[in-house]
Amino acid sequence: MRSMLNAGSNGVPANASSWFGVLASKTATLSGKPAAFLMAVAVVAVWGITGPIFKYSDTWQLVINTGTTIITFLMVFLIQHTQNRDTLALQLKLDELIVATNTADNEVAAIEEKTDEQLEIAKEGLRRRAAADSAN
Repeated sequence: MRSMLNAGSNGVPANASSWFGVLASKTATLSGKPAAFLMAVAVVAVWGITGPIFKYSDTWQLVINTGTTIITFLMVFLIQHTQNRDTLALQLKLDELIVATNTADNEVAAIEEKTDEQLEIAKEGLRRRAAADSAN
């Protein structure tokens, strides 16, 4: 079976159409590396070391508070985008397996569109089906 998807070697789709998608993917990749953590530790260490120099002033405290707040605020959106993309990719993989399995109920492939109540009903039905299969 041939894949219709074209992914680049860095995990970013080769034909990424969104500048935000590319930015989010690259930022997520870079921010997950040990060097990014070490850089953050270095920034905090420098900030801490400069405390006595600035006499632990309100401005000195405001620098780290503002900086971390801005970075956190921006990273939330980048992480959410990356998480949404990863979740969709995983869902598509699972859907492909469901559709490719002859004995699977193909309606399950689109179950994420159902209401919470419908999901609970489907969950109980699947549990009953699994119990019946294991009894045989």
